[in-house]
Parts: sequence; structure tokens; C-alpha cells
Amino acid sequence: MTTQHDVKKRMGVVQMLIVGASVYGMWLVLSGHYTGFLLTVGLFCTGLVVLVAVRMDLLDEEGAPLTGLNWRVWLYIPFFVREVVKSNLFMARVVLNPKLPISPALVRFRGKPRTDLGRFILANSITLTPGTVTVAITGSDFHVHAVAWEAIDGMEEGEMNARIAAMEKGVPAS
Repeated sequence: MTTQHDVKKRMGVVQMLIVGASVYGMWLVLSGHYTGFLLTVGLFCTGLVVLVAVRMDLLDEEGAPLTGLNWRVWLYIPFFVREVVKSNLFMARVVLNPKLPISPALVRFRGKPRTDLGRFILANSITLTPGTVTVAITGSDFHVHAVAWEAIDGMEEGEMNARIAAMEKGVPAS
């Protein structure tokens, strides 16, 4: 029988590994030096940072947020890249059209994600998609500005909204 303490302990190990890999990866990128000695020192320092973070009780949902997502995040990444490319092509058509057919719109819609992390991902996904900006989030309501109405038409029942909601752990996929 698995207890709440066992689940929390296992989650703590996963968070430690995620934070450790993130810190070491950032160190590798910023260092630019890949000798055996420096890789070992970096690994040692990363372990020390993770142990200090554990000792200070800093590893929570905010400290390693990706632990709040399930395997569907790997399906969302290619979907999001495809959406960004489609939106780039749409915006290029709008900008290159001599008549510049813009129709700015500000829309409020209800987001499906139930967690702060899900709402954060949805808001940033909208903003990173060319032609749209998340202006505000009030509870589950998103306020989005778009250069053209077509860019946000149907956003509430849209696939991005549903996919991000399905990525959240403990939330059944619809």
C-alpha cells in the first residue's frame, strides 16, 4: 500500500533530479568549457546546490513545475511549433497584403486549465504565437488581443486550450 508520505518522497526525488539536470544543463551552456575536470566540478557543484535547496525546503511545485505535467507535454511541443509556423505564415500574408487587412480584436474567453501552471502555459503559448498577446488573466478568464480576428476566432473551444488542460496531472483528459 502506497502512502501519502511515499508519494511525496518519490515526488521529491523526481523534483531533485529535474532541478539538478536543469542546473547542470544551464551550467554546461553558460560555461562553454568541457574538460573532464570542469565537468566533474560542475556536477559536484550542481549536487551541492540541489542539496542546499532540499535543506532549505525550496523544492515545491514552483521549484520544479514540470512535475505538475503528464506525458502529454511531449505531444504538445510539436503541436505548438506547428501552430507558431501556421500563425507566422498567416501574419506574413496579412502584412504583405497591400490592403493590410487587419481587424484588431480583444476577446475574453474561459480557459480550460485548472492549475496556475496550466494557465501560465496557455497564456505564454498564446503570446508566443505571432499576432496574439495575452493581456490579462482573471481567474480562468483570459483577455487576448489579436491583430486579426481570424487569429483568435474559436479560441475558447480551441485545440490549444484543450491540449494544455489535458497536460495537467490529476486532471482527466476530455
